[in-house]
Amino acid sequence: MTSSPIHIIGAGLAGSEAAWQAAEAGASVIIHEMRPQKLTEAHLTGGFAELVCSNSFRSDDHEHNAVGLLHEEMRRCGSLIMRMADAHKLPAGGALAVDRVAFSDAVTAAVRAHPNVTVEFGEIAGLPPAEWDNVIVATGPLTSQPLATAIQGLTGEAELAFFDAIAPIVHAESINMDIAWAQSRYDKAGPGGTGADYLNCPMDEAQYNRFVDALLAGEKHVYHQWENVPYFDGCLPVEVMAERGRDTLRWGPLKPVGLTNPRNPTVKPHAIVQLRQDNALGTLWNMVGFQTKLKYRGQAEIFRLIPGLENAQFARLGGLHHNTFLNSPKVLDRQLRLKAQPRLRFAGQITGVEGYVESAAIGLVAGRMAAAQTRGEQVEAPVTTTALGALFDHILGGHLAAEGEAGPRSFQPMNVNFGLLPPVTVTKPEGHEGRWRGPEKAMAKKKAMSVRALNDIAAWA
Repeated sequence: MTSSPIHIIGAGLAGSEAAWQAAEAGASVIIHEMRPQKLTEAHLTGGFAELVCSNSFRSDDHEHNAVGLLHEEMRRCGSLIMRMADAHKLPAGGALAVDRVAFSDAVTAAVRAHPNVTVEFGEIAGLPPAEWDNVIVATGPLTSQPLATAIQGLTGEAELAFFDAIAPIVHAESINMDIAWAQSRYDKAGPGGTGADYLNCPMDEAQYNRFVDALLAGEKHVYHQWENVPYFDGCLPVEVMAERGRDTLRWGPLKPVGLTNPRNPTVKPHAIVQLRQDNALGTLWNMVGFQTKLKYRGQAEIFRLIPGLENAQFARLGGLHHNTFLNSPKVLDRQLRLKAQPRLRFAGQITGVEGYVESAAIGLVAGRMAAAQTRGEQVEAPVTTTALGALFDHILGGHLAAEGEAGPRSFQPMNVNFGLLPPVTVTKPEGHEGRWRGPEKAMAKKKAMSVRALNDIAAWA
């Protein structure tokens, strides 16, 4: 190996995973973190891998859900983030949710205890020193302005950004359990769950319409002209969803399906608000899908219109922060290195992936690539039949048609999904009577893609 270490800027999900993968491969790693000396607009602590939005890693079903498949692939690659998520999981139906504080503490302790890792606290203000010849920039969507400006100067690209939103958290003791009830959608238990892992607050049509009217009328934060950037469709503020149509919310996070009110089982609610456990003690609950740009002074009043939350006390109100990401297909090579300065490699959300697990996944790949570089070798990305490889291919532009320099910029952040993987052909099971189509066939295709992916990730893992 070369004597120079790998410098990793940022100890979030991607940076922590990259550090772990590189260190486990035998490389010397120095991880640089500006927190707690300098906090971002969204972080509250100096802990590594702090979860600033939801505490959910989303579905853990590796047979029928692409993010669950990514979970399983990362586990097989020795992912630190997945190991700690599994160790600190909370009941969340079919999802993998974690105690955010215990999870961050565990990641921090593991990284700091690794014999090949050194931690240095302090901001890297501007480009890293020229003598750092193997750098991973994993500063996430809240990259400090001096570093962001320096990167922008190298790429020549205008900054592209979107808003990412934070949902409110409610104290459990303030939820009215004479109205709310515990049940997972379709009674699905999932990892560490019982099938009754969410709290559900039902709304009739009049209550729903009153709530939507309040959302639409509520006072919102007004942003500067330079902040007039698109939202990421997978994380829309609740009031923005309401603006898109009267029934948008009840077709989205408030959909009243797969749930039965035990106090009135014959009447189907018009809409249902769900809350997900946010800490191991069960004292805090996260309002699912309720990220918002409503001003603080109006949030509590509006959310208390929800039956069961009429006396809600909030541990944290919702908010927004400004995210940035690279036009990766144009500025990065297939080793995640900046074409304009190849000593700089990028990982995580800044590359144009969306989601906790996706960010950590790109950190995993970047860490292995950086470690290989210290040995004078090169590791290629996994094949695109895997969730990890398909996500990597997305950020490097494998999905984009050829486009002239003056063409529209079409690269946008993406969660992992089966649409990124090459399709498979499935045949009707032997003995199956009648036509085979619709959801049954779709589930069979997803399972076939998952089986193929786990076979194909084995050698790379």
